[in-house]
Amino acid sequence: MQLQVKLPDNAYELVIEKNRLSQVGDWVASLWDNRQIVIISDETVASLYGESVLKSIEEKGFNTSLVTVPPGEESKSLLQAEKLYHYLAEKGMTRKDGIILLGGGVVGDLGGFVASTYMRGLSFLQIPTTLLAQVDSSIGGKTAVNTSLAKNLVGSFAQPDGVLIDPMTLETLEDRRLREGLAEVVKSAAILDKELWHFLSEMADEYEALENAEAIIYACCNIKRQVVEQDEKDHGVRLLLNFGHTIGHAIEQTQGYGVVSHGEAVAIGMCQLTKVAEDKGLTQVGTLDKLVQLLETFHLPTGLENWDEEKMYQALTHDKKTRGNQIKLIVLKEIGEAFIETIQLEEMTDYLSRS
Repeated sequence: MQLQVKLPDNAYELVIEKNRLSQVGDWVASLWDNRQIVIISDETVASLYGESVLKSIEEKGFNTSLVTVPPGEESKSLLQAEKLYHYLAEKGMTRKDGIILLGGGVVGDLGGFVASTYMRGLSFLQIPTTLLAQVDSSIGGKTAVNTSLAKNLVGSFAQPDGVLIDPMTLETLEDRRLREGLAEVVKSAAILDKELWHFLSEMADEYEALENAEAIIYACCNIKRQVVEQDEKDHGVRLLLNFGHTIGHAIEQTQGYGVVSHGEAVAIGMCQLTKVAEDKGLTQVGTLDKLVQLLETFHLPTGLENWDEEKMYQALTHDKKTRGNQIKLIVLKEIGEAFIETIQLEEMTDYLSRS
């Protein structure tokens, strides 16, 4: 399966194919001429795929090396970015060279940020190995690192030269990582795809979803492709992809990065926002029940015990969707249809209220 992302200044293909990772060298050679390549991965992914990917690319004549970062959200930092800058400089990387990002969303976001800022920009390729990255973060060109103030506060828009998605990498995922990817799948269906929603609703659990990974990934990538082509820089319709993320990012920050995973936080954020939106008459009654039911099918959380409204509100003041004293929320009209609701920042206290 292939999809093409067509943007004014860049066009690239998404390749979605089981066992394609074993032929990664051929794929790289089809996109790039001779150059030095640095593969950025995390320690866990590198232990599984690093050596075989490195060898496959080297066999095509590329001078290739592999550098790793610790797994987990804490690696999405300016400190880790600086370490990678030093590595690239020591290797003598120049603007004619390239970077390959092999891993989940953390590697994709961090590595993409490094690629887009080192020497003002190097070409890079995405090879996402988690469901979360395959259906969301590897597509569309958003790169970022976290700070103590907010998630993804420092970043850039930078499109890859290509994305290679091998669903077989999901076989090595921990159950929790599979589930958090499904939170983004549910989000995509909830905002824009009733057909995907019905497909997911017929599944018994996350393991049945894994059996249908190729079809699910294709559907989600196609949704994101269409949205990104309409709004590359996140000013309009692309904001719909942030459903659940405004509250979700605040949960991640206030709980501590990695304590509640990104997908788990998005699942909770979608439920909290939809509950209040139903109460306000913005969302069709019964939508929350449908959302909770599907998330629970995939064993995702729909609420949080340690809820601190004041801390979460403070975190939201640094959210990228905040414009002055206003913030843009993504609200479901019903399953499969969402809209942008611009509210005053202080109104977020309503959406954070558990009562």
